[in-house]
Amino acid sequence: MLETRVIECDLCVVGGGISGMCAAISAARHGAKTVLMHERPMLGGNASSEIRMWISGAGAANMETGIIQEIEIENFYRNPTKNYHIWDSILYDFVKREENITLLLNCSCMDATCEDGDFEYGRSRRITSVKGYQMTTQRFIEVKAKYFADCSGDSILAPLTDAKFMRGREAKDAFGEATHVEKKDDLTMGMSCLITGRETNREVEFIPSERITKLGDEHFKFRTPDMRAEHENFWYLELGGNRDSIGDTEEVRDELIGLALGTWDYIKNSGNYEYCKTYDLDFLGFLPGKRESRRMTGEYIINSNDILGDRQFDDVVAYGGWPVDDHYPDGFYHKGTPNTDFKTPPCYQIPYRCLYSANIDNLFFAGRNISASHMALSSTRVMRTCGLLGQAVGTAASIAAKYGLCPHGVYESKLEELQNTLMNDDCFLPTKSRVISKACKDAAISGADDSIRDGIDRVNVKVYGNTTCGVSVKNGDSITYTLASPEYVESAHIVFDCDLERKTMPGGWCERTHAQRANVWLDSPQFSTPAPLCKSYTLEITDENGATEKLICEEKNILRAIDAKIGKKIAKLTLTVNGNWGKDNTTNVFSFDFR
Repeated sequence: MLETRVIECDLCVVGGGISGMCAAISAARHGAKTVLMHERPMLGGNASSEIRMWISGAGAANMETGIIQEIEIENFYRNPTKNYHIWDSILYDFVKREENITLLLNCSCMDATCEDGDFEYGRSRRITSVKGYQMTTQRFIEVKAKYFADCSGDSILAPLTDAKFMRGREAKDAFGEATHVEKKDDLTMGMSCLITGRETNREVEFIPSERITKLGDEHFKFRTPDMRAEHENFWYLELGGNRDSIGDTEEVRDELIGLALGTWDYIKNSGNYEYCKTYDLDFLGFLPGKRESRRMTGEYIINSNDILGDRQFDDVVAYGGWPVDDHYPDGFYHKGTPNTDFKTPPCYQIPYRCLYSANIDNLFFAGRNISASHMALSSTRVMRTCGLLGQAVGTAASIAAKYGLCPHGVYESKLEELQNTLMNDDCFLPTKSRVISKACKDAAISGADDSIRDGIDRVNVKVYGNTTCGVSVKNGDSITYTLASPEYVESAHIVFDCDLERKTMPGGWCERTHAQRANVWLDSPQFSTPAPLCKSYTLEITDENGATEKLICEEKNILRAIDAKIGKKIAKLTLTVNGNWGKDNTTNVFSFDFR
């Protein structure tokens, strides 16, 4: 009989990809005792070194902030060559440094217990615990929690709890979407086993396995490999959309390995790529990266009309901007272009009601399994968007735990708190701006103008037009608030310029805007902390008796946004900017205010 270990917590997050990580980190930072259960030995899901799909999102002009931006900046700081093993360690560190997270790696969720009843808002079932098997310890682990978040991608909690879910492609009359699908089917987008190449300074021979899929020029008519291109990450090596994207994964994986090795054989041995004689196969993925399987059914199902029509939602908690990028179910063997590419309005809104179950009382979800139509999923599934969704779920769960509410109860009575908390944590919500305290508005300010306290933390032409964000401060100068009368101040909010559009980074568009890289060249650029980001600053208070105290003296800052705890009655608050990561003598401060 194997041992069963029992853990109790506020929130159990199943799945440690980007969405699950951001959910767990956000919940933990807001005081919720959190368990993160992940079936793999490293975090990151599709972004990990096991799969190696780079993190994409709404585009450079609309770059996602919040936790996902924190991760990417730390990666630039610690990982100049974009080494995937260092990347894995950075993701690991982000979770392990949170005291409120218990991390369960190598632990596959396999069972759940539920109770039936007449719960609030028409829900009929509640999850009481989930059970995982941890292969390294040969132990079952049962997690009892108040709330659960399915960030597993495949929605493992759907079959285990009878949560409502969707699968496959809807007919065009289901949502009135512009799709060629006349009748609902079970087809999905496929999965991929990726490869990467590394340029060397000598010729490298490739002797293929007898199990490769032999490929010729006819196979690459619409999918032409280009080892010189930054964007070549072989995403089109895709199969399985015309089969069971969960049940047939092992068989599809075998075919994908043959396809991937056959592609490398074509590059190395067809005679069409003489410049690749010095390239070596640097990575072959044995774990397929999935695009689509089960999608949970929430209180609202976002569809492509919402996205393409730029619908505004009162309960916006995240945004997207990736194209409606629907891959054909036959994948690599589809005769024609492999995908659609309908441009979306930048920063289209995603509502909170897509992130919790329609029938399970205490179930959240985030990632590629949110409540979305098949066509909407083809845009919302990319990982920077998933990171925002995860942060929204973790924040909502912490608020639910704080007030004893179900997920829909947060929507009913704490939506404004959820949105304000997300914005205070550096999440950009289109059409929303942070609430600035009356004490801050009334305080006299020197060293800056009112743009420093307008609740706008970034440049975004669509939402804010060409309005200048914040002020440019000469290094060594200060911005000081003098309060009308001494008041208790909870915290200061500071946002610096971290070059969201990555204009100061080396390389082309793909190199600049992705935290990871696909193929490695001899002259691949090295990266560093974004040059405009403030490197050194101090934050100082003056109390009601005139005594001064330095709260922060930071010499190696790598954060775009800082929420500095004060918790005192103060008369003055001073931010002094000492320098940035470049060599400019001025540093942009987008926001500096307090509450």
